[in-house]
Amino acid sequence: MTSWLAVAREDPAGLPDEGYVALLGADGDELEELADLADSVRRRTVGDDLTVVVNRNLDPALVVKPEHLDALVEEAWTLGATEVCLQGPLPPEAGPDAAVDLVARVAGRHPLHVHAFRPAEVEAAAARRGTSVEDFLTAARAAGLGSVPGTAARILDDGVRAALTGGTDIPAARWVELIRTAHRVGLRSTATIVYGHVETAAQQVAHLRALAGIQDLTGGFTELIAMPLVDVPPGVAARGASGRETRALHAVARLLLHGRIDHLQAAWPKLDRDTVLAVLRGGADDLGGLLLDGVLDPGAGPEAGRVLTVDDVRAIAEELGRPVRQRTTLYGEVDPERVMLR
Repeated sequence: MTSWLAVAREDPAGLPDEGYVALLGADGDELEELADLADSVRRRTVGDDLTVVVNRNLDPALVVKPEHLDALVEEAWTLGATEVCLQGPLPPEAGPDAAVDLVARVAGRHPLHVHAFRPAEVEAAAARRGTSVEDFLTAARAAGLGSVPGTAARILDDGVRAALTGGTDIPAARWVELIRTAHRVGLRSTATIVYGHVETAAQQVAHLRALAGIQDLTGGFTELIAMPLVDVPPGVAARGASGRETRALHAVARLLLHGRIDHLQAAWPKLDRDTVLAVLRGGADDLGGLLLDGVLDPGAGPEAGRVLTVDDVRAIAEELGRPVRQRTTLYGEVDPERVMLR
């Protein structure tokens, strides 16, 4: 372990797979050393700013309730959002161009960044429209789509995916192709890993290697979001992610992806506060989105009821001793008139 840490100090992204697998098992003093190293790489790469985006989840089914959709977009804008996130299936009764129409309606009301459609939803929207995935994404981008969520990646191993979902997931190779297509038409995306279930440390490393390979080809990933499996599917003997594993995985991800994916998000809806602080001290630099609920439809979105307040962010930053920077979805600067956190 000590020898791999020494190699990583000289070349964070240069270890062989066996080195990263060994580091994923770090505990005790070695875990603290690994976290300190990852945090120093974070500091050199992106500085000390703790970043956050002000966003809101909306249900794509609202495409058939346009007046309510308009009201929710208006509320999100009034509350200070710069991003609207749309994830979930379109209703069966929606028309063939529903996905493009949805984007156009949201983006046409206010200059909000529209972050929408997971890979499987991209494939479904293209099929509904009767066009290729590339044609659909090109049309959606022209309508105002700014980026796509790189979620449902889970672990990019078909055996693991089948164990988690009973074979209902799209194949790993198809997930990769859909994300690469989105990047090819000029859209950015997040990258994700879901851990703490049936996968091995070697499979975690292989997943991170796959993301690195995509980034080498496209440069389209904005950040990595590492999430423990929280809602365990029936019949899956998930081991559960310990705090130790969570810290080690975030640190290893920072090292392995160094020079490729600059930002590493602490997935606060999936982690307790102490663990959020730990990973932000061990390689992570971003808190993701506030996930504003509003009052008109606070149940919208898979993380309904999980809101990070401005005071929460400030308290976390103060405890870390780091400044806060409100960012855009693509990590740019927010219009000063729209900044909620200073």
